[in-house]
Amino acid sequence: MNTLPLAKLDQLVARHAEIEAALSHGAEGEEFVRLGREFSDLSPVVEQVLALRGATRDLEGAQELLADSAGDPDMRALAEAEVERLDTRIAELTTAVRLALLPKDAMDERGVILEVRAGTGGDEAALFAGDLYRMYARYAADKGWSVEVLSESEGTMGGYKEIVAAVHGKGAYARLKFESGVHRVQRVPTTEAGGRIHTSAATVAVLPEAEDVDVDINEADLRIDVYRAQGAGGQHVNKTESAVRITHIPTNTVVAVQDERSQHRNKARAMALLRSRLLDEERQRKEAGRAADRKGQVGSGDRSERIRTYNFPQGRVTDHRINLTLYKLEEVIAGTALDDIIEPLLTEHQAALLAAAEEA
Repeated sequence: MNTLPLAKLDQLVARHAEIEAALSHGAEGEEFVRLGREFSDLSPVVEQVLALRGATRDLEGAQELLADSAGDPDMRALAEAEVERLDTRIAELTTAVRLALLPKDAMDERGVILEVRAGTGGDEAALFAGDLYRMYARYAADKGWSVEVLSESEGTMGGYKEIVAAVHGKGAYARLKFESGVHRVQRVPTTEAGGRIHTSAATVAVLPEAEDVDVDINEADLRIDVYRAQGAGGQHVNKTESAVRITHIPTNTVVAVQDERSQHRNKARAMALLRSRLLDEERQRKEAGRAADRKGQVGSGDRSERIRTYNFPQGRVTDHRINLTLYKLEEVIAGTALDDIIEPLLTEHQAALLAAAEEA
């Protein structure tokens, strides 16, 4: 406990109790919603603090019992075991409280814009991009999130040259944000007669979904073009000009959406995508200013960073940022074991934040 800001913890517990009283005594309307959100935000850390204080009191009792049991070997053994258990529990709760007190990424609870693009490797890269997109789509479904395709460009042999989708769900960004970067695959393509292993790549970008208040866009800074939707091999071609391309002139950021037959809906989707791109660019600029402080951290967001290799002949997935290798490639690419990579990445990120907080 002495490593924690005790005065701050007292304030949080008192504020939590104050809000609980206000909610139970007739707060209404917007005030009820505001207090409810604050109560929800405070509850996890307050629960940890109260558990820690309870364990500390229990430890004091166990230590007193240990001191009083010098003449009773059986009682002393029980007391020693209880002291050891509570020491471990207190260490765990102390770390949990410290983590709960760390500044939160304001975007963690948001949904995401997921962009997957084929890189080097031609048709095989497009097939791999399709595999990655399906991996994330299945993972999202398992989490109860919804996936909405915003734009797609299919590969000639299948897969995608590029696919952009919105993943709607609370906390999606917190779990997917470390997926940004270059993903590499090593396998024998179905078109390879000689059985040689090829190496291909795809790039993943994960952007937090932007809200209107996040980015101020001047309509005068936009160039909006409409055109007829194009499709592979004549498929999905629209005879009306429903596809929309929006260019943000100051940053030369271009987005295009053509999946809907409604020009109005395509424009709304394109604007949502543009906001997320501009928000991400602003976050990247701010992060670049702190790059030297986070060299050891995962999730720099650098799109050119090779982060993971999927080796099919060996059934192996390796995340290069934390030197993690798993021999369960099929489960990972199916989305069912993706958490086995995401959880260690989150743990490493939290450890880096704790280390930085201790140095500050």
